Amino acid sequence: MWKMKEYVSGGEREESLLEQESDGFCSLSPIQRMYAFAACLGSGLVIMFLSLIVFAKPIKFALLFTFGNVLAVGSTAFLMGPERQLRMMLDSVRIYATAIYVGFVVLALICALLIHSKILTIVAIICEICALFWYCLSYIPFARRIVSELMVRFCDTEL
Repeated sequence: MWKMKEYVSGGEREESLLEQESDGFCSLSPIQRMYAFAACLGSGLVIMFLSLIVFAKPIKFALLFTFGNVLAVGSTAFLMGPERQLRMMLDSVRIYATAIYVGFVVLALICALLIHSKILTIVAIICEICALFWYCLSYIPFARRIVSELMVRFCDTEL
């Protein structure tokens, strides 16, 4: 089908996201990249789900949950390449969301590994989830504005 489109459009064909060369050092085929993405995302989601088993032990929960979270977010690097992933994360639209997310990931690990505070670890994990949600909204046009307006509308105390 793409050959027909190539013929009709005059011989030029745009490459899809998976067909583009990703940073030169990754020589995976598009199918291998899809499998790696699915495996990495699936592993991250399974680890996050399994972390709920040790929820009573917040330090172990924080380690497993944060590792699964970072694995799931990093899985998209297989689709677009690590360089493009970082460029998109550091784009002016989502630089603050990325910084807040990474900050809370680090804070959760510090609370779990160095401070050993269960309450601070749980608070950091909740903030990490909220930051990830806000970061994900940055990829959907106007989503953050809509959510902000809804929050103001629902949480406004003035009648």
